[in-house]
Amino acid sequence: LTYQNLAQEYFHIPVVTRTYTTACVLTTAAMQLEVISPFQLYFNPELIIRRYQIWRLVTSFLFFGSLGFGFIFNIIFLYRYCRMLEEDCFRGRTADFVFLFLFGGILITLLGLFANIFFLGQAFIVMLVYVWSQRHPLLRMNFFGLLSFRAPLLPWVLMGCSLLLGNSVAVDLLGICVGHVYYFLEDVFPNQPGGRKLLTTPELRVLFDQEDDSNRRLLQEDEDLQRRN
Repeated sequence: LTYQNLAQEYFHIPVVTRTYTTACVLTTAAMQLEVISPFQLYFNPELIIRRYQIWRLVTSFLFFGSLGFGFIFNIIFLYRYCRMLEEDCFRGRTADFVFLFLFGGILITLLGLFANIFFLGQAFIVMLVYVWSQRHPLLRMNFFGLLSFRAPLLPWVLMGCSLLLGNSVAVDLLGICVGHVYYFLEDVFPNQPGGRKLLTTPELRVLFDQEDDSNRRLLQEDEDLQRRN
């Protein structure tokens, strides 16, 4: 592949997935090159409040450990499920997808105050996986050729893997809980008798109107082309 082809493929990735994945990779690269230290990145409410180190609210979501199997595993899951959500469930709705990021990030941060978790990125990935899995309830999955199950079980399979590896399952449970809150408020409660939509995307939509309109036109053109065929 030439540089031009790689660049085209990179910019073909949806904007939210591209931005978040790139930020995670660059953060880990900077740490490996010793430009920054994990001690400057982790979630520390006391330093955030008393020392005004506000950046920790963001950097705690960008670091998945030093370069190794854990980092690669998390980046693959982040890229795969974030992209599938953005291209499928949120296609043409960039502002709504950004709102999911903000809602999930804020809730994970608030709950993280009580969970004593220093890096929140893995919980965020599990949240994305949970939302995606609930929106594909009939899809069958194969996990490393060992397990076959329906998509909604995927977050629990990931938690089981954490347990087998001797890792704390608090991070997975945090992501599952936040993912379920979003899914319930967005997809379940509005469809219940007497229910209504409680989550409304704020004025962020103005920032993404042009891109969303462009995506909607592409969707309409695809539908028109399918009808003609």
